[in-house]
Amino acid sequence: MTLPPPDFAFVSQLVRQRSAIDLQPGKEYLVESRLAPLARAVGERDVAGVVARLRQGDSLVTDLVLDAMTTNETSWFRDGHPFSAVTQHLLPALVAEGTRSITIWSAACSSGQEAYSLAMVLLDWLPGRPGVRAQIVGTDVSPTMVGRARAGRYSQLEVNRGLPAPYLVRHFEQVGRDWVLKPQVRALARFELGNLAHPPVGMPSCDIVFLRNVLIYFDLQTKRTVLSHVRRVLRPGGYLLLGGAETTLNVDAAFHRLELGRAVVFRHSGGAG
Repeated sequence: MTLPPPDFAFVSQLVRQRSAIDLQPGKEYLVESRLAPLARAVGERDVAGVVARLRQGDSLVTDLVLDAMTTNETSWFRDGHPFSAVTQHLLPALVAEGTRSITIWSAACSSGQEAYSLAMVLLDWLPGRPGVRAQIVGTDVSPTMVGRARAGRYSQLEVNRGLPAPYLVRHFEQVGRDWVLKPQVRALARFELGNLAHPPVGMPSCDIVFLRNVLIYFDLQTKRTVLSHVRRVLRPGGYLLLGGAETTLNVDAAFHRLELGRAVVFRHSGGAG
């Protein structure tokens, strides 16, 4: 069954209001493929039944739809080079400037693999640097993903996605068929709900922001809004890391591009965009 245009328009408007994700016409197949399993799970015959409950204001179904429509694609140490840039360039530069308390924001953190990858990197880097502390704050629009990140528990399939075997041995304990992060890793990261389309609330001043493979889902105006929110918490001179297909060029003039090894980093110049 093809999703009728009024139903698609309603879902796309809801998703845009709640998550800022831009579902343009032509994405009907995506909505149907994501919501068809959900329809069965909530006892509806088809996606039309789900949309009907959305129109009725069913808050449970609304949360489930937002979870289903939010792209939660993630893996450990995704692409590799940004993590090398953090340890080889960004952290040493921050310490050389006199920074002793380093805060990293993992924005749109999904189920936590990026934030915990950073935590494991920090556990390798911090010893031998007395007086230097670090914390990671992960945020995501999905309550389900935030809950999963806080639990720090992953399936065998999930740990197989990019996690080097030495990190698995050092930083995880096996519990049944799953793998649970050890307390020293989890202590470095905390996770909160956060919508990138809204001004950040309660976010500390940050030195590094990971906002990777997120802007590609937004239209130009929303990209500008999101980057303006990043600038509110990223201190002047701080660093922004985007996905390989993303840039601040012609979007926000407050960042300038740096090539650090095989990674591209955007530094906050201190001005407005």
